[in-house]
Amino acid sequence: MVYGIYPISPLDLTARSLDQKPSADIVTRVEEIQKIHELVRSRIEKAKASHQAPAHKHKKKVVFQTGDLIWIHLREEKFPSNRKNKLMPRAGGPFEVLERFNDNAYKVDLPGDYGVSATFNVADLSAYQADDHLTDLRIKSLQQGRVI
Repeated sequence: MVYGIYPISPLDLTARSLDQKPSADIVTRVEEIQKIHELVRSRIEKAKASHQAPAHKHKKKVVFQTGDLIWIHLREEKFPSNRKNKLMPRAGGPFEVLERFNDNAYKVDLPGDYGVSATFNVADLSAYQADDHLTDLRIKSLQQGRVI
C-alpha cells in the first residue's frame, strides 16, 4: 500500500523516495539490484575496515625463514601427552623451520616422539633466542663447585 505495488521480492521493500517505484523492465530491475548489492558491499567493507584497525593495533607480524630456530607452544589440545599437568614445560624446542607455506603456516623439523603433524600456525611459534647468560652461569658455577 505504501509503495503502490505488491512487493515481488524483499528488495522491493527497501527505502526509496516516493517518486521511485521498482521497475518492471528486467534490465532496469537487474541494474537496480546490482546498485543495491554494490552499496551493501561498500558499507560492509567500510565497517570491516573500521573494526580491523583497533583489532590489529597491537598485533605484530612475525615471519620465519627456512633454517630459523623456533619454540613451539605446547597447547594441551594438540600435545596432550606433553601437557599432563601445569608444572610441565609450556614450550618445546628449539626446532628448525623446514618449509614456509605462507606467512601463517610453517613445517618444522619435529621428532617422531611428539606424534603430531609437523605443520604449525604462526600463533603456536615463537623465535628462539640463544641465552648465553645461562650457559655462562652454569660454567662458572661448575668451576666453583656448585651445580645450578
